[in-house]
Amino acid sequence: MSFSNVQSRRLWQGAFVLSLVGILSKILSAVYRVPFQNIVGDVGFYIFQQVYPMIGISVMLATSGFPVIISKLLNDFGAGSQTKILRVSMLFISVVGISFFLLLFNGAKGIAGLMGDPGLAEVIRAVSYSYLLLPFVSLFRGYFQGNELMLPTAFSQIGEQMFRVAAILYFTWWLIKNGHSLYDAGAGAAFGSLVGGLTAFLILAVFLVKGERNLPDVRAGISTTAILKQLCLYTVAICVTSLMMILIQLVDALNLYSLLAGQGIGEVEAKHTKGVYDRGQPLLQLGTVFAASISTALVPSLTKAKKQQEMTEVREKTRYSLKMSLVIGIGAAAGLICILEPVNTMLFKNSEGTASLQIFSVSIFFASLAMTITAVLQGLGDTFFPAASVLSGFFLKAVLNVMLIPAFGISGAASATVMSFAAVAGLNLFRLNRKGLFKLSDYRIAGMAVSALIMSAVLLIWLYAFEAVIPQESRWVSAVESMTAVFIGGGAYLFSILKCRVFTEKELELVPFVSKLLR
Repeated sequence: MSFSNVQSRRLWQGAFVLSLVGILSKILSAVYRVPFQNIVGDVGFYIFQQVYPMIGISVMLATSGFPVIISKLLNDFGAGSQTKILRVSMLFISVVGISFFLLLFNGAKGIAGLMGDPGLAEVIRAVSYSYLLLPFVSLFRGYFQGNELMLPTAFSQIGEQMFRVAAILYFTWWLIKNGHSLYDAGAGAAFGSLVGGLTAFLILAVFLVKGERNLPDVRAGISTTAILKQLCLYTVAICVTSLMMILIQLVDALNLYSLLAGQGIGEVEAKHTKGVYDRGQPLLQLGTVFAASISTALVPSLTKAKKQQEMTEVREKTRYSLKMSLVIGIGAAAGLICILEPVNTMLFKNSEGTASLQIFSVSIFFASLAMTITAVLQGLGDTFFPAASVLSGFFLKAVLNVMLIPAFGISGAASATVMSFAAVAGLNLFRLNRKGLFKLSDYRIAGMAVSALIMSAVLLIWLYAFEAVIPQESRWVSAVESMTAVFIGGGAYLFSILKCRVFTEKELELVPFVSKLLR
């Protein structure tokens, strides 16, 4: 059988450096928003979250968008066309970056007006500058990745994120300390993102200068038109797919505040409520880190297996990856729902919005599933359908927000988010099933459901006992309650998953350290 342990381990070893750095970057991206919210409060958090999708689009395009496209073109057309591909790509991405810059800088007032908050205009202008770095960072990363040099990209990503986080927190703290407005603090945070981009550019430039690689200047080969056609096609297919979570969040940035304000509540209250709702974003990002790491390693692994016509290996890698994603997604969503009240207090100082955030937490499951299936489809060469499903989820979210927020407030927005991610996952699952790569009986869903119920029961009993013994409420008490619950709930879930035999012994041997425990 082709599904040997050595071959299967390559799924987790593929692009290991970038996977690890990607996980660290996502954790940093989620975690820093907690102290940020503590510095500026819920209204200040609302301001930053309104422009965060614009920052996120820039970061994602320069990380998992254009570099992936460039490296793919370099691998597809060979070294002889490398110089021409890089030149045309630089021109293409420069047009994209400058277009975004002009749109955000000149259209800041219009975009802020569309969001219903004119005060956001200067914050949006501050964000626009980061798009000027997009062509350089994207091209350098794409060049290195296309030549199978992952360290420059890895160092640039972790350096970018560390300096971005440090700059955002420092500028925000300094501006608030010196009496500046929350909107000034938001603009400072946006400028901090630019510092991260500059850091990435400098790191990549150092690697490029040290390498001093001379590219072959071959005039024959692929035409400029062919390169531009591929760039346009892949921009739609790969970039849109990589922006799934940001696009769903963008809908909330565009219409959630205005829909809340339109219900007759005051502007400050609407901003505060949106800020409370935005507490769910870092939780979602942390909850989907594992699915994101699977996705990074899965695409090249499946692509290679498909090229070698190893369809048995493709099916088994697909099943194992989806099963892992389902187990982690169900466990993370169910566990967070149970402990969200103390977690909310631990991270954000109070338990406001807990019920809405519990609804929002369900999206961890569907987002994880959507990301993993998307990676499977991309690995099999099906890049356009996942992009179409993401766009479908985006438009569904916009419609559902308009329908649900007037009646249910941020709980309606949370429900719309869950349904949108569920739609993306459902469409992709339908596509996978049509390819003959999904069979429900292979996944032991009943065992996962029973394990989640057991974990939930254990957590509820623990929380009840803890609060009976220590009834007083404080942030530190909530921290102890949350962290102990994580270990107890996680242990109960893992024990139940093993007892319910959700994974076969062969599958368990592929999980790091588990094979040693089984012995």
